[in-house]
Amino acid sequence: MKYVATEKAPQAIGPYAQAVISNGFVYTSGQLPMTPDGLLVEGTIEEQTNQVFENLKAVLAEAGTSLDKVVKATVFIKDMDQFAALNDVYAQHFGSHTPARSTVEVARLPKDAPVEIEVIAKID
Repeated sequence: MKYVATEKAPQAIGPYAQAVISNGFVYTSGQLPMTPDGLLVEGTIEEQTNQVFENLKAVLAEAGTSLDKVVKATVFIKDMDQFAALNDVYAQHFGSHTPARSTVEVARLPKDAPVEIEVIAKID
């Protein structure tokens, strides 16, 4: 097992790693819409979801993989009424690649963020 850490994504806000590599896969921790310096992005769900994907891309790159190798995504959203807007941004980032996914509406997320996404990706 190997821990993944990059300065190009926000540092963990608790006792966990940005990601862990094990048995040819990388398992990311949930990424919030925070800048690498730890500031929560204000604005629309689209802007916030784009920041989440920038963070995921940075962590995956540090692990030696990318979004096109994602096999499973888990999306946590505070307001399911924003699902369609979030889904549009999600589709833009994944393109024709469609990994398995779960989406769950939650009461609250760390930093009161509106969205958090974690992924599992294959490392070749």
